[in-house]
Amino acid sequence: MNYRSHAPALILDDVRGAQKMLSGVARCTPMEGSRYLTRLVGAPVHLKCENLQRTGSFKLRGAYIRIAGLSPEERAAGVVAASAGNHAQGVALASSLLGVRSTVFMPVGAPLPKVAATREYGAEVRLHGQVVDETLAAAQQYARDSGAVFIHPFDHPDIIAGQGTVGLEILEQCPEVRTILVGIGGGGLAAGVAVAVKALRPDVRIIGVQAEGAAAYPPSLAAGRPTSLDRLQTMADGIKVGRPGDVPFEIIAELVDEVRTVSEDELSSALLLCLERAKLVVEPAGASPVAALLSRPESFQGPVVAVLSGGNVDPLLMQRTLRHGMAAAGRYLSLRLRLTDRPGALAHLLGVLSVADANVVDVSHARTDPRLGLTEVEVELQLETKGPKHCTEVREALVNAGYLVVS
Repeated sequence: MNYRSHAPALILDDVRGAQKMLSGVARCTPMEGSRYLTRLVGAPVHLKCENLQRTGSFKLRGAYIRIAGLSPEERAAGVVAASAGNHAQGVALASSLLGVRSTVFMPVGAPLPKVAATREYGAEVRLHGQVVDETLAAAQQYARDSGAVFIHPFDHPDIIAGQGTVGLEILEQCPEVRTILVGIGGGGLAAGVAVAVKALRPDVRIIGVQAEGAAAYPPSLAAGRPTSLDRLQTMADGIKVGRPGDVPFEIIAELVDEVRTVSEDELSSALLLCLERAKLVVEPAGASPVAALLSRPESFQGPVVAVLSGGNVDPLLMQRTLRHGMAAAGRYLSLRLRLTDRPGALAHLLGVLSVADANVVDVSHARTDPRLGLTEVEVELQLETKGPKHCTEVREALVNAGYLVVS
């Protein structure tokens, strides 16, 4: 038996109505061509820059439509939401624009820039729980106790209609599009884009992208109903959702052509590419469509549009992710090796690396490890390199110079 949520049907007119309501509120974000990805894919590739949207992501669209649709009595009671970042900021700004009081629950460990931005947009922020599920439960309890309206991040027709305006803009900006790539967490954005695009261009192929460590849709689609993951592990917190929403699941099951997954290495490489080649700051979740392009570039029919869904990346996460991306691209090499603890030993090592044309970013010593001999020292090196071939050459140069490379 096919799963049916019995949710209200969502149609193109709902998305068009949302587009009219968002006029003057949400930006029609730009679409940028990518020469690098175009060469890689062998067809035109365009980036839909929702990372340049107000609040830094597409979430404002759905939040505004949802809150604008509340009755006067519901508005008077205020709204409440739970989020680690993007939805929080969308609800905060939408509420302020509509004159509605908002309370947003965020995890205790939420990045400080996202907490500060949510407060600046006008919401009362309450930190609760270590993971989003605990934060969500607290927000729902607050709604029951206070009468405030809970604004779900993806599981409501109004939210999906708002997000679907991204699809209408894609068709206006790139009418010849043949493939659209969009990241999937709970499914609100992908469902909205699918409703809008398939109604007008059923020939366009829509591909959802999930992180391998938080891919709830493939098993759910196989089972014919939303199923939950026991464990979530990905840097892409914007799509780190353990269970598909009932409303978007039904739409995605019907209208989205395929759901693919990408690895953490691919996400890191995609984020690095967006920064270096496109000069765009994108969070890991927003880079997931680019990661899919890097993974299997030959498998897409162009023109292709990849939706960069958000750019709210914590600076510390950005630093770690970029380093990870550089390592995945063979441009950053971490090594541990042993040498004799005597004057000039480090200078000789650095000389070998200089000849190999490797740039030393950081170096540290360990002399007290019980695994070391009395005259041994272990040196950990962080090096900038020029690609996988150069990494191999650097290792070979060290081995040929007589060094024991531990890792």
